[in-house]
Amino acid sequence: MSILVAGGAGYIGAHVVRLLLERGDEVIVVDDLSYGTPDRVDGAELVQLDVAGCGAVDALADLMEARGVSAVIHFAARKQVGESVARPGWYYQQNVGGLANMLMAMERARVDQMIFSSSAAVYGMPPVEVVDEDIEKKPINPYGETKLIGEWMMADSERAWGLRWAGLRYFNVAGAGWDDLGDMATLNLIPMVMERLADGEAPKIFGDDYPTPDGTCIRDYIHVKDLAAAHISALDYLASGEEMEANVFNVGTGVGASVKDVVSKVIKATGSNLEPEIMPRRAGDPPQLIGNPERIGRILKWKAEYDLDDIVESAFSAWQADPARKHF
Repeated sequence: MSILVAGGAGYIGAHVVRLLLERGDEVIVVDDLSYGTPDRVDGAELVQLDVAGCGAVDALADLMEARGVSAVIHFAARKQVGESVARPGWYYQQNVGGLANMLMAMERARVDQMIFSSSAAVYGMPPVEVVDEDIEKKPINPYGETKLIGEWMMADSERAWGLRWAGLRYFNVAGAGWDDLGDMATLNLIPMVMERLADGEAPKIFGDDYPTPDGTCIRDYIHVKDLAAAHISALDYLASGEEMEANVFNVGTGVGASVKDVVSKVIKATGSNLEPEIMPRRAGDPPQLIGNPERIGRILKWKAEYDLDDIVESAFSAWQADPARKHF
């Protein structure tokens, strides 16, 4: 039996693929390579395919049947909040359409286990400092809406044909588990700051007038290797056949850090002396998102091992090891 990882050549997916390979699993990566490269998934079979494209259902179902796939880990999605606000139709086509294709292929191939890459964006702007999974979901941007719809789709598939599934609601993912698996895209805060510093430019902070102690957004930062380990725990939970106590899990630390705090740590790690530039707020950014990790700890026996300092240190190490980057 094998595990199919959709979007497995990307930043988070490649970490999960490596952990699966290290423990001896057979892994098939399906990826359109828009955010990943083949060298990040050495040891796994790589099939280049757009899961949201025409013909994807047949191609995926045939692949699952031919390779004896037992479970799917679904990362394949677009994830930029601002872009989703500007291009909502495309985000629905990519994220919801791609997941629909995968679920139809799984049903056809009789593959009944899925781990879904969800997001804390499903919560929107919750009226509490720390959110748990059962709070009312009110996403405030199309990206978050596509993730919440994804959870509904899997719950519907559970009722219709017996899908066993877990949705992992990520908070802010950063760092690197290995130097060769750093975040390739400059779409997240830490690599965005490093890119500007490496170019000798001041990093940007989008908004300093939020209702938070220092005026900048507060987020729960999770090390990507901790997040990858959470997928392994969820996969084993599904495979155990136990009656499922819950389907959705926050993957966070329960501790928040402000954008200003994170930017300061990155500046210090790189040895720069540039001060951040304050910019207007971005559309669709909630002031604060911190996740309660109690449920995932109790049911999946998972707990974050790394803190924000570990995240920044590992991200900087991976940046310096990447020959494609401008080094400090």
